[in-house]
Amino acid sequence: MTDIATLEQDILTAWKEGDDSPAARDAVARALELLDQGSIRVAQKQGAEWTVNEWVKMAVLLYFRFNDNGTIAAGDLSWYDKVPVKGNWRTAGVRAVPPAVARFGSFVEQGAVLMPCYVNIGARVGSGTMIDTWATVGSCAQIGRNCHISGGVGIGGVLEPVQASPVIVEDNVFVGARSEIAEGVVVEEGAVLAMGCFVGASTRIFDCRTGSQRDPGRIPPRAVCVPGALPSPDGTHSTYAIVIKKYRDEKTDARTALNSILRDGGAP
Repeated sequence: MTDIATLEQDILTAWKEGDDSPAARDAVARALELLDQGSIRVAQKQGAEWTVNEWVKMAVLLYFRFNDNGTIAAGDLSWYDKVPVKGNWRTAGVRAVPPAVARFGSFVEQGAVLMPCYVNIGARVGSGTMIDTWATVGSCAQIGRNCHISGGVGIGGVLEPVQASPVIVEDNVFVGARSEIAEGVVVEEGAVLAMGCFVGASTRIFDCRTGSQRDPGRIPPRAVCVPGALPSPDGTHSTYAIVIKKYRDEKTDARTALNSILRDGGAP
């Protein structure tokens, strides 16, 4: 059994000292295996806040430093890269529709569904979540359980700097088609983003219920959001904004309800 505390210290030492010895390479390989298995993760929620495990991001970056490009095969397809792609979806209990791709070092929980999409290294996808067609889950992004990440959605990734927070999408979130979430934004549990919402760390957020702006970078629980605009202080122009039209009710729940038939992950 791997001692996580010792492994963390080994990674921190290798990062600080630029160590590329066999022992350092072995520590990075072990960290990536644990990340791939879901035993460690880039970030986790502690109380009401999310904490970034910087040492795990360091391990991912060191993995790129230590490995050369090479031909990577998956059936009749091949790539030229440093990171293998995951397979054995039946054993993992994940329904994966071709050509869904998830890189080694990502973790997809049993019961998730991957349509033709892309999940990058360090990312995590929860059980019951569907990553729909041509959606991308960027490096280190954390997607909760029972979410629907609709077609063409872009979930931003982050590796550097190591202290930067990844995008967090908590449980039971619906993200509409062609939306983009980036720059460490947190979408809290049960929120709904309509089609075409673009949310970054500085995107203005207006709450119709209170008639005031909220702090940027965080979509509150069960908020139902649409794209909009807010006037500048001098009234000369408007800038893009996310508008919280309401909070989830029974009608919203019915419209965003997950279809269990489509989300049969094929548990082993």
